[in-house]
Amino acid sequence: MACNSSGCESGGCYGREKDNGRKAVDVKETVTLCVKCKCNEPMTFGDGGSDDGRFCAECFRSNVYGKFRLAVTSHAMITPSDNVLVAFSGGSSSRVALQFVHELQVKALKNYEASRDRSLPVFGVGVAFVDESAAYPALYGGVSDAIAWVRSTVLSLSPPGKDLHVVPIESVFGSDSVEARDRLVKLLDSVSDETGKEDLLLHLKMLSLQKVASENGYNRLVVGSCTSRLASHVLTATVKGRGYSLSADIQHVDARWKVPIVLPLRDCVWQEITRLCHLDGLKTVELARHPQSGINDLVSSFVALLQEENPSRECTIVRTAAKLTPFYFNKIPETDDSCVPMATQRRLKKFNLKYDGSMTTEAFCPICNCPLNGSDSSEDESDALYAASCSSCRFQILPQDGSSLEQFGSLLPHHMISQVKHHQKVDSQTYLREKIKDCLLLDDEEAV
Repeated sequence: MACNSSGCESGGCYGREKDNGRKAVDVKETVTLCVKCKCNEPMTFGDGGSDDGRFCAECFRSNVYGKFRLAVTSHAMITPSDNVLVAFSGGSSSRVALQFVHELQVKALKNYEASRDRSLPVFGVGVAFVDESAAYPALYGGVSDAIAWVRSTVLSLSPPGKDLHVVPIESVFGSDSVEARDRLVKLLDSVSDETGKEDLLLHLKMLSLQKVASENGYNRLVVGSCTSRLASHVLTATVKGRGYSLSADIQHVDARWKVPIVLPLRDCVWQEITRLCHLDGLKTVELARHPQSGINDLVSSFVALLQEENPSRECTIVRTAAKLTPFYFNKIPETDDSCVPMATQRRLKKFNLKYDGSMTTEAFCPICNCPLNGSDSSEDESDALYAASCSSCRFQILPQDGSSLEQFGSLLPHHMISQVKHHQKVDSQTYLREKIKDCLLLDDEEAV
């Protein structure tokens, strides 16, 4: 039996007290702390991620925001003189992109108000939501609720204020909404392949964003594509035979469009983004579409399984594909604008992707806007649209018989038709140059 004396040093009591004290010390030593700050208790999300329970809430958010900030500053995605349009679908990625861009704008406003000369203006921010109810009639009621939610979300952000643009996807066909909707429905009905229909809709959605951006004076389009989305795109593009144009789609900057597209969340995986939404209480909305049976959903499911087996698979896929040679348009054009700080201009020159001149092209597919190489040319084809398109769009989107192809071409938006005409002009110039190349002087030759 143990006595009640605190000073007893008998074998049983003293030994048990030493054991209890050692156990207390051991328990105290096994308390886990954040691996970064070594101060706070780490967060546990319970989603099976490899870094679950390693970072505290503050450090985790700092890590994700740090990736965003590094991408923005390293590639000069947003400068003080810019007017930025954020593509907002209501999903996790676009919600985080909007939140981070908003925080950048708030910080820029504080710096502007605190500076004496106020030489650097605050960049503008707008938000665009694409209404796809014309393409998916079953979503009509859900889209109305989603638009109301998007409007309230944008209004809930603190100043500076942000303009919201709700863009019907059929707006690229013209100003007459009824006629534009009919042309969209007929165009989609003429595509029999499920994957081809999805890809065509994706391009029409991008054209809608480009249209509203150019009409309202925006010079940057922020898209919330993350590492997980790009990993799936790498595999789907490979399966579809778009390996030549793959490097153009996975860089931080894509300036082949009239309004350059930037991907500030390119280095963030979807799991990190969903965790941040849960941590910050950022609400999202997902429109329930009918299950797809095309290549895109199949590859997305496959990549998700790979990610469950190894949490670094998505990053490995994107990192490997990023070793491909980029195109000349995968960078923000250098500018001498006085509103751009010298530090930003130096950083732009340092981090801008270098290319060796081999990945240059003047022709783009009018259907998907991917750059074309020599193997995509089809001089023997009598139809201009078929000759101007890439091999993937010919197989998945374009009708095979001549009459249907002509009808398909008549339904396309004006922007796509103008690209077909541009392709014909480029082909004629290339053909003429090839014919007279023996009569042309080289750069190092002089006329006699």
